[in-house]
Amino acid sequence: MIRSPNIWDTPDVYELENLASDRAGVIDTTIGALHPLAGADLLDLGCGTGFHLPRLAARGARVVGVEPHLPLVARARTRLAGAGRPASAVAVAGDAEALPLADDSVDVVHARWAYFFGAGCEPGLAEVARVLRPGGTAFVVDNDVTRSTFGSWFRRSYPAYDPVAVQRFWDRQGFTTERLTIAWTFDRRDALEAVVRIELPPAPADEVLAAHHGLTVDYAVALRWKRF
Repeated sequence: MIRSPNIWDTPDVYELENLASDRAGVIDTTIGALHPLAGADLLDLGCGTGFHLPRLAARGARVVGVEPHLPLVARARTRLAGAGRPASAVAVAGDAEALPLADDSVDVVHARWAYFFGAGCEPGLAEVARVLRPGGTAFVVDNDVTRSTFGSWFRRSYPAYDPVAVQRFWDRQGFTTERLTIAWTFDRRDALEAVVRIELPPAPADEVLAAHHGLTVDYAVALRWKRF
């Protein structure tokens, strides 16, 4: 597995990030246009605390969330129980490299800011291909660091990241990339600051927060998808 310090170490702050991210539903609308979710068997891969599980189930999908970090699996199950535990959504422990699902068992794979960040994720992609039915679609939501305010923050913080190499990787894998623009929209400044501090190293976080005013951050997204 690949450790995710932002959500593993500070899940409550990451919840604030989820609540602030894409309130307009740009990502969900685009995914739904490419592969309608009503009636679909859907795998949410790297589901974390299960933030998206009831939301995907509400759109008519039968949802299985897979997450390798056991404390997050427990949080996801608690979330589903608190939401009345819809029969159409469950959370299970498992790794992207060895999914606890049968061959040809899902119609949609959804991975949002989880595991699939470029070279090195080939074992997970092989598992995605195994569990998807013919005609199924895989969706990978990732940062587009070539544009937007958050993209500029990311480039400043992680100068070794090579977006050209990452894009070439996904092109070789046969994925199409949709360039979307969403926003972080916070209700409180302290929430914005807490989220920035789990996403950026301390010095760049201090710099961008000193220069950025308000409660909204425009955020570029690369939605990568492939029909199998």
